[in-house]
Amino acid sequence: MNTKKVWFVTGASKGLGLTLVKKLVEQGYPVAATSRTVASLENEIAVAENFLPLEMQLTDEQSVSNAIAKAITHFGTIDVVVNNAGYGKIGALEELSDQEARHNFDVNVFGALNVIRSVMPHLRNQQSGHIINVASVAGLLGSFPGFGVYCATKFAMAGFTESLAAEANEFGVHATVVYPGYFRTNFLDNGSIQLPQHPIAAYTAVRNSEQWHKTEMKGNQPGSPEKAASAFIQLAESKNPPLHFVMGTDAFSMAAGKIDVLTQALHINEALSKSTDF
Repeated sequence: MNTKKVWFVTGASKGLGLTLVKKLVEQGYPVAATSRTVASLENEIAVAENFLPLEMQLTDEQSVSNAIAKAITHFGTIDVVVNNAGYGKIGALEELSDQEARHNFDVNVFGALNVIRSVMPHLRNQQSGHIINVASVAGLLGSFPGFGVYCATKFAMAGFTESLAAEANEFGVHATVVYPGYFRTNFLDNGSIQLPQHPIAAYTAVRNSEQWHKTEMKGNQPGSPEKAASAFIQLAESKNPPLHFVMGTDAFSMAAGKIDVLTQALHINEALSKSTDF
């Protein structure tokens, strides 16, 4: 009898999600993996008894509910949920249309909330489980020209994960938000990261950032997807998983820098901050 935890992973046809699912399947974990098409999963992951590929439209609440129900019916339970699906969006806040910004939120934020809403009744009923939300170091600091909307989606994920942890604790359900740095996946490839439909040439900092990511960082990301997958498994197997997990040396350094900036701002403005009480 397989006593390994059952995983449900979104955005599993590429990037960190694909590497994670492959490692889970290899190690014998039962895995339900989702993508917009089953074919995209079957083309990347070999058929295995413990692997269930599922078509799921993340922004369609009924589609999400159906996928989770199929996973529970097939494996009998779900123990670990990884909200990995999402995409990058480059563009100055002025450049991006309301439609472009909202779609990034629909996938990165409301898509993850659809999964949480659908799976929590099961986890709450079984009094156990672990939801891992994959944000980004861009969910800790927003000082990336052209990534304002994307950063906002990841800040949102960090915020609702903190609330989820507080809400789900009484049911024995853990929540972790992961902040990856740059990992050597196809995240920066054309088609994976979206550019503004109507760029404004005056934003040189944004164009330079866009060019740097496409030419300098792409292919040189310091993070190993294989080692990230191992870290995800270690988190899920931990008896007391952390609420916040920064992943990658670069992310660790950037997070430490943000903490220093906040600490300095607190100290410099302490008197003015405290002057506002009755």
